[in-house]
Amino acid sequence: MPAWSTYSYLFGPLVAAGIMALIVLLLKWAFARGQSLVADEPTPGGSQDYGLMVPVATAEDYIRAEMQKQMLIAHGVKVNLVRTTDGPRLMVWRKDRERAVELLSHRPG
Repeated sequence: MPAWSTYSYLFGPLVAAGIMALIVLLLKWAFARGQSLVADEPTPGGSQDYGLMVPVATAEDYIRAEMQKQMLIAHGVKVNLVRTTDGPRLMVWRKDRERAVELLSHRPG
């Protein structure tokens, strides 16, 4: 049986080449374009582009819209605050539209 030392001059470079090949494959995968696992930021659409949800309120800014949203949630209405091309909109399901409009129309006295 030959001694290990006779093959050691070949073993070191083969291990180094294997590690370098692994690093090259890993970097090629990491920097590949067009295959990101991170989702793109959603682009806003018009207020009619949200499927089964319908707009019920418009606000000047997101703070007032968030206050209206919290009020509707407190009354048990499922609501989403969405960013549209027309500004912030509160969207509810069609079946909850009348109730949401009624709750939003009441002004604190």
